[in-house]
Amino acid sequence: MLPRRSLPVLALPFLALPAAAQTWPDRPIRIIVPFAAGGSGDITARLVGAHIEAATHQPVIIDNRAGANGIIGTMAVKQAAPDGHTLLLATTTTHSANPSLVRNLPYDPARDFIVVGTFGNGGSYFVVRPDGPHRDMAGLIAAARARPGALFFGHFNASSRLPSELLNVMAGVRITGVPYRAIGTAFTDLLAGRIDVIAVDAAAAEAYLRNGQVRAIALTRARRIERFPDLPVMAEFFPDFVTSGFLGLAAPSAIPRAVAERLNMLVNEAITRDPMRARLLEFGFSPEALDLDATATLIRTERERWARFVAMAGIEPE
Repeated sequence: MLPRRSLPVLALPFLALPAAAQTWPDRPIRIIVPFAAGGSGDITARLVGAHIEAATHQPVIIDNRAGANGIIGTMAVKQAAPDGHTLLLATTTTHSANPSLVRNLPYDPARDFIVVGTFGNGGSYFVVRPDGPHRDMAGLIAAARARPGALFFGHFNASSRLPSELLNVMAGVRITGVPYRAIGTAFTDLLAGRIDVIAVDAAAAEAYLRNGQVRAIALTRARRIERFPDLPVMAEFFPDFVTSGFLGLAAPSAIPRAVAERLNMLVNEAITRDPMRARLLEFGFSPEALDLDATATLIRTERERWARFVAMAGIEPE
């Protein structure tokens, strides 16, 4: 378990904050989301933005700048003034996966950013079509062992690729990866039977699961979730198989500490209250209020875990 220090957020009154934090913000705040609208990151960025707007009485603008596996939007925040008025929707992709998967990454998550709060940890579902031949994870593994290379997994970003590559390594099978530019195309091919399985985050899978278009056969979190108590986690098959992910809010690392602490307080307020808390739980996240030090420990540990798993899966940086 990670050493975490939970915050009693309601016990941190505004007046207790340093004067520098009380003068921030003095103009609109922009949260840059480095991915397209509609995903879990975009939705939660809008929810936390609404809370910050209500608390500070300054407009919060959500700015989607998708492209290059999150690098375009991330670089825009790196190059922004470190005054707390330009923030980044930080994700597993931008802060944990890219350092191991992208050659010559133009930013350093540890040096260039401070994550001022996380929305919680989540994981990916392995999903199959409900009328297909793979009824559960054990059946998928058995089929892959019987027909090496004949089964296919779809992937469209780092978070969707790594779990399937890790399954190949840990189960000793060979399921062939098929890259997609967009998640919708991958789901179309899954439902048509052209691929066999996708590892996808809970928000992206939500509508398909709710409508019965796909069936989840395993989850990559450390523990089962209340929503699907009968759904096994991959750690029940392979003890070290946990590819959890995070969403959070980051700022350029030179931001004043007082402003970072105020943002930390606001994020922690948002994630422990509805509607954001309810939506996070719906997405399979476990919201937990953490102070800045505990947040830094979490992010560092996630980055180290991804580096280890990428090396284990034999994925070469591109």
